[in-house]
Amino acid sequence: MPQTPAVTSSVPAGVQDEPPEDPAPVPPEQPGTVAAEAAPVPDSLDALIPESALADPESWARAGVADTSPVEMTASAPEEDPGFAGLLLPADDVVEGAPSGGMGDFALEQPAPLPEDPELEALAAIEAPVLASLPEMAETRINSTLVLALPAVPEAFPERDAFVERFTDLSTVRALDDGAESAPRVAARARADEELLGDILRTYGYYAGEVVRQLSGGRREGVASESVAEADAEAAAREPSVRFDILPGPRYSFGRVDLGSLTTLREPDVSRLIAVFGIRSGDPLHADRIVEQELSLDVALGELGYPFAKLEEPELLVDHAREQGDLTLPVEPGGKYVFGPVISSNPRFLSNRHLGRIARFESGEVFQQSLQADLRRAILATGLVSSVTVTPRETRAPEGDQPGEVALDVAFEKAPLRTVAGAIGYGTEDGFKLEGRWEHRNLFPSEGALRLRGILGTREALASVGVRRNNFLGRDQILSADLYASDITTLAVDSRGFGLRTSFERVSNFLFQKPLSWQVGGELLYTDERNRTVRVAPGGPLPRRTFLVGGLFSSVTLDGSDDLLDPTQGYRATLFVAPEVSRSQGMESFYLRAQGDASYYQAFGDVVLAGRVRAATIQGAGVEDIAPSRRLYAGGGASVRGYGFQGVGPRDAVGNPTGGASLVEFALEARVPTPLLGGAVEVVPFIDAGSVARGSTPDFGEIRYGAGIGLRYQTSFGPIRVDVAAPLNPTEFDSPVVVYVSLGQAF
Repeated sequence: MPQTPAVTSSVPAGVQDEPPEDPAPVPPEQPGTVAAEAAPVPDSLDALIPESALADPESWARAGVADTSPVEMTASAPEEDPGFAGLLLPADDVVEGAPSGGMGDFALEQPAPLPEDPELEALAAIEAPVLASLPEMAETRINSTLVLALPAVPEAFPERDAFVERFTDLSTVRALDDGAESAPRVAARARADEELLGDILRTYGYYAGEVVRQLSGGRREGVASESVAEADAEAAAREPSVRFDILPGPRYSFGRVDLGSLTTLREPDVSRLIAVFGIRSGDPLHADRIVEQELSLDVALGELGYPFAKLEEPELLVDHAREQGDLTLPVEPGGKYVFGPVISSNPRFLSNRHLGRIARFESGEVFQQSLQADLRRAILATGLVSSVTVTPRETRAPEGDQPGEVALDVAFEKAPLRTVAGAIGYGTEDGFKLEGRWEHRNLFPSEGALRLRGILGTREALASVGVRRNNFLGRDQILSADLYASDITTLAVDSRGFGLRTSFERVSNFLFQKPLSWQVGGELLYTDERNRTVRVAPGGPLPRRTFLVGGLFSSVTLDGSDDLLDPTQGYRATLFVAPEVSRSQGMESFYLRAQGDASYYQAFGDVVLAGRVRAATIQGAGVEDIAPSRRLYAGGGASVRGYGFQGVGPRDAVGNPTGGASLVEFALEARVPTPLLGGAVEVVPFIDAGSVARGSTPDFGEIRYGAGIGLRYQTSFGPIRVDVAAPLNPTEFDSPVVVYVSLGQAF
């Protein structure tokens, strides 16, 4: 039961408890309470320590300190004591069950229950999280300092190999110099690598991944080895090493994908563009893929007729609760357009009509960004301009289902139009040669060129003047005419003459390798010539003969190869036909010259196997009635390697080549890459064979074989070729070894 309040007295002994005169109101002391005398306050701290504490401190400490506070003694207050009258409860307030006239025991009312709170109930229902066990880890050592520990199970981290490769390229710890490194320096680099690893994890979509860094070993800077405990001496002497434990966690996926106004386009464009972008809700989240697909979408918009499309910066909002990232890529297509006219900034130099011929599109076709870029490259390829820009300009806005129209404004800076070039050289077959050329590339706009060319050498002299118009009536079509005079001495022919040659051709080039190219033309030639007499017969040298030759020629080439100068796959086939008429010594001869070439290329891994076959014939005349320069010969770097130029074929009684009326050649080589010079060098073993017969039907009675090995050095403009070959069944007139140097593959 609660105690009634005690009354504490503070009156000294021997003094009566009577009120003084003019008494001040003093609360009456409660009956039954006696106050103990207050203990005197010590004058100093030393007074608090008794003598016994000094004699026996431990016993004194165990005994504790006596309670010196005043003691209040409380007696039961009688019910009739008037001093308790003010503390008694009124009769009406007596608590049931309590003693009469006092507070006694009383019971408080039971509090009302609180209303139910669903949130608190849900919170109470949450189970304690179950910590997942760590996956089995497998170490990947980057170098002597750096180790990565990644999940051993491939399914737990499918991007493991790409992750390691990417980190290896960017790691700052790996970039440390070889040799002893201090632990603080390695630790500083390790902190940077820890952030890098987290960034790479997020790049692959692991936004909840963790990276645990551990640094061990290494001697501390500024601490002598003697101050290190013996137990830690070995660890302190070791090179510092860093280990990163990679815990990728769950891979996030793409959530909502918003492509802005792209979805407002009409079919089939919208479906094509969405398919090109390729990112769907639920796909694994990969930051690199966003960049790649954004570029693909930009290119696709330009190819489907949207020259003014704009793509804003993509935004990725990651929701960790859903383990997804919502992608927003604002796209403004800007309307669909077709090509209009091509407008030149200087029509007198390059006309609008000529630029329209260069373009690979027609007015009214759907706009394509690649064709706009191709036009720019083609204008640069003319050599007439030093810089060029092609800008689409709206000339008609889209209306409903009808696309708009854009003109292409072409602005350029002129390049120097005149060229003077020269060359000097020496070859075992050609001797010394000095060549010069002057050209004006736009003397007859547009792209009408005048060329002057001269050669002076020990075996060749030539002077020519020619006109040439590039992109004539169409892209990559050339009309040319050349008037020339020459004096040429080869291994088999000695000729002097002049002639006129014209041609119209569609050529394949580096900018646009064409599956079909062709050539047609004509030639008129007056020549005084004979087979060269290297070895004089008993009857003396052969007499010279004059020939007046006129004819037409044409060729067609099918090109299914993957490269113009260095093919690795596909085929090529060319057919050449030239009907001619020849008049000599009052007699006329009509004949047909025909030749077919075919080559095939097949890659087996990095090794390319290439093969070639050639067959030619002259029908309608005997070999004696044909000018020596028009006959068929074999041998040389583009024919049967191992033999000199025109060194394979029939010979006269003393060994001078006479040429023939039929030819067959074969060639097979393997192009094997090497690690030399960063992989720029190829080794090419080869074997060639060829036969030339005097008759128009091939005869393999005197087939010649050659074999050797070559080197190819890859450059930006094609391979440089060096071949060393030897004849396998030489005649007495053939050299034991022949070297060939040229640009491009042999075939």
